[in-house]
Amino acid sequence: MDQSAIDTLRAQEITPRGHFINGAFHAGETGAQHQVLSPIDGQPLALIAEGSPVDVNAAVQAARVAFEDGRWSRMAPARRKKVLLKLADLIEARALEIAVLGVRDNGTEINMAYKAEALSAAATFRYYAEAIDKIYGQVAPTGHDVLGLVHHAPVGVVGAIVPWNFPLMIGSWKIAPALAAGNSVVLKPAESASLSLLKIAELAAEAGVPDGVLNVVTGRGSVVGEALALSMDVDIMVFTGSGATGRQLLEYSARSNLKRCYLELGGKSANIVFNDAPDLAEAAKVSAAGIFRNSGQVCVAGSRLLVQEDIYEDFVAEVSRHAEAFRVGDPLDLNSQIGAVHSLTELEANLDFVSKAEAEGAERRTGGDRILTETGGYYMAPTVMADVKETDNLFQNEVFGPVLAVTPFKNEGEAIRLANATVYGLAGGVWTSNLSRAHRMVAGIKTGVVHVNTYGGADLTVPLGGVGQSGNGHDKSLHALEKYFDLKTAWIKL
Repeated sequence: MDQSAIDTLRAQEITPRGHFINGAFHAGETGAQHQVLSPIDGQPLALIAEGSPVDVNAAVQAARVAFEDGRWSRMAPARRKKVLLKLADLIEARALEIAVLGVRDNGTEINMAYKAEALSAAATFRYYAEAIDKIYGQVAPTGHDVLGLVHHAPVGVVGAIVPWNFPLMIGSWKIAPALAAGNSVVLKPAESASLSLLKIAELAAEAGVPDGVLNVVTGRGSVVGEALALSMDVDIMVFTGSGATGRQLLEYSARSNLKRCYLELGGKSANIVFNDAPDLAEAAKVSAAGIFRNSGQVCVAGSRLLVQEDIYEDFVAEVSRHAEAFRVGDPLDLNSQIGAVHSLTELEANLDFVSKAEAEGAERRTGGDRILTETGGYYMAPTVMADVKETDNLFQNEVFGPVLAVTPFKNEGEAIRLANATVYGLAGGVWTSNLSRAHRMVAGIKTGVVHVNTYGGADLTVPLGGVGQSGNGHDKSLHALEKYFDLKTAWIKL
């Protein structure tokens, strides 16, 4: 990447954007617009359409018509594959442009956004494109006078709601397998981070995705998200976001057509360091990155650090040193290692967590303050809070910011108990040289993902999903395709 190219893209004016429905941009029923503020400087960045239930219905009906007439759903998988591969190529060719556009409205540092957003999206579309013509049905082991066939049938219209922290990466995890399976999609991005996904819809049309197959309606969750989830013509909902919204989606399903809801919700992931970790210096470095990258705004962030008592003080000091060494700043500056907190509301919530933690007896070892206030943007110093108790608010609840809760433990049994002592079950980590212990920890920690002697980095070949109040269903890997198919049995008398 070149800084001058980034600066040129940063300076480009963003024209007001409408909804993308049935292959074209539309201002929307009311013509109302939502002003997006950039977390980089707190200034107005763009105007996007403020969606209404009428707009959602238009998008859902376009998706339904496209699905039923078979323009995409009955297209041969090999043909869908070619279209999606072309889309992947278009995303990759414009990766820097798309990454900069996304950073301007969500604040992720450009070094991460370029790889984790734009290039990751291209890789995701390419992965599911290559997979879809290799998914076979089954022949049942029946008697000689009967033929039992099991078909994979696309579910129909998929409603997808994605968050602001990695809108393009997470959006692609849902759009790509849904489209590959032959479904139509209506996507609602976060109102504060819609720009990159609107661009992807535009590129999808350029790649040859037929009109009506991929639609994007922007606006507030309380209006657009609710209308989408209540629609009688949406067959399944897929969602990444908060537990509170996930519960609402389940209620809307019950009030409408009992659509299936697949929910990837919050996390309070425990990163556990034993005294026999193979490289304690490396463990401290990776643990710091595991919570502070993207200002802690990562679903699987290792936000609880559990450290064995006899190495506790030295390890906390080393993690704090790494926290203080991170360069926090303008996310479009290649020298910045950590960018902005997404919004002023999020920043204030992060600071409130720190204040409450101190009131409950935790010790602030570093950070905890708003910084770079002269920029007008939303920046926070990476924060290490030591001696956090199991009962503390900071131990139990997701911050979704650059705040690390550190707690000591005595032995393996206590480490497992503490790791499982929240309602969440998304991810976790363990650092040890003892192979048997590693396997026991993987079995004992109640999460969808457990990292061993690393934290983060799991690619598309493995699923991501939670247990407990971290949700259900899986993104990534071939397993993600399962929710976008219905199994249909053909029982044939011979």
